[in-house]
Amino acid sequence: MGAAQLEMSFGSGWGGKRRGAGRKPSSARGFVPHRARPVHRRAHPVHVTLRSAFRSLRSQFVFPTVRAAITATTRRDPGRFRVVEFSVQNDHVHLIVEAEDKAALLAGVRGLSIRIARWVNRLIGRRGRFFADRWHGRALTSPRAVRHSLVYVIFNFRKHGAPSSAQLDPCSSAPYFTGFREFQRRMPWVCDPSIIPRALIPPSCVPVARARTWLLSTGWQRHGWLSIAERPAPAR
Repeated sequence: MGAAQLEMSFGSGWGGKRRGAGRKPSSARGFVPHRARPVHRRAHPVHVTLRSAFRSLRSQFVFPTVRAAITATTRRDPGRFRVVEFSVQNDHVHLIVEAEDKAALLAGVRGLSIRIARWVNRLIGRRGRFFADRWHGRALTSPRAVRHSLVYVIFNFRKHGAPSSAQLDPCSSAPYFTGFREFQRRMPWVCDPSIIPRALIPPSCVPVARARTWLLSTGWQRHGWLSIAERPAPAR
């Protein structure tokens, strides 16, 4: 008489929630969820954040290459995608961009990310993953939201230990911004070339594009021009 075989159920081990499963955050901030990007309307500028696994993007050796990548991306097809403002910090980049549609937004940010990664890696002889996570984007749908983001991006260096004496950040689009009340619609670096250190002097072309949406060109001014003394509030 043969022994009866006992059946024990262990489950398949596949599917369902499991403690500790899934992609781990790349930093204390967590990561951007892999969800479908929302519909984009061309009337709405977008605040984009790129987080880098490499630092320092602000060094006088690396920053000119990052700025050149921004310039090249904006000049490639400004009718479809353009960078209007930017700020480069040690390990992340803030951008305010305009795009004709969702496809142009996705392609533009992807193209810029690839340029920065390839050009900086080539410059320093580096290989491997450059950006730490998916890019984060937030549509700016009102004049107040646009002004808030302008302050947050242009003065972002004040959130990261900038010297109290520094008025404008040369590693941002602030030297080319024409919305400061103190400079009366003129670019600060034209009025005062010393704003940009000699090592970071830009080429003859301005690295950003002129805004074409109403919100980013004039709408935000309903809440007042920017002052060089402003500080960014926490991101909304």
